[in-house]
Amino acid sequence: MSIVVINPNATISMTRAALEAARRAVPGVVFEGWTSHDGPPVIEGPEDGAACVPPLLRLVERASEQGAEAIIIACFDDTGLRKARTLARCPVIGIGQAAFHTAALIADRTAVVTTVRAAVPVIEANIAAFGLDRAVGPVRASGIRVADLEHDPHAALSILSIEIDRAVSEGADAVILGCAGMVGVIDALRARSPVPLVEGVEAAARLAHACIALRSPSCPADQIGSGS
Repeated sequence: MSIVVINPNATISMTRAALEAARRAVPGVVFEGWTSHDGPPVIEGPEDGAACVPPLLRLVERASEQGAEAIIIACFDDTGLRKARTLARCPVIGIGQAAFHTAALIADRTAVVTTVRAAVPVIEANIAAFGLDRAVGPVRASGIRVADLEHDPHAALSILSIEIDRAVSEGADAVILGCAGMVGVIDALRARSPVPLVEGVEAAARLAHACIALRSPSCPADQIGSGS
């Protein structure tokens, strides 16, 4: 099969954007994008996160049963990640998890710029659970709604640029973008940013590819996820 990117919310356009980002990050690897049609339209805080878990886990089980080589949960809150890992026979990676670990490897002081304030406690708890609270943080809420990242990307770009500059002025030497919906503005943000920007879908795609290689040492890297 391939690497399956599962969007825990029901917005198909967000699935497509995440899938495109994964394919750009690891060219030549086969990715599939799955949408959780029974999930909420967007995930903004713990209530939405709890609502999306049951249908998400059903998709994780299905992907595993169908032979997925790895699964990516394309929500920065890493919704249902711990339970998903117990259900799947392959690596399951959250995009928040991937971004935190990648950023901690490339920078000494990393900030997170996310969407709404309700997302901040969830992200902070996840960072602490991974043992990265000394390397990653603070988490900054930009005030942008998840849906606005699609509906008004120009306004989102301006606001995110300001928040990134503030984080840098406070000492961040890398910034994590704390929402899967930010894949649509990552290139423009990087063109403006004085420090590296870590985007979770890209990070998860690369780590998933690496995990498959580690689990299949006899398989040449250029054949992983190729369908061969």
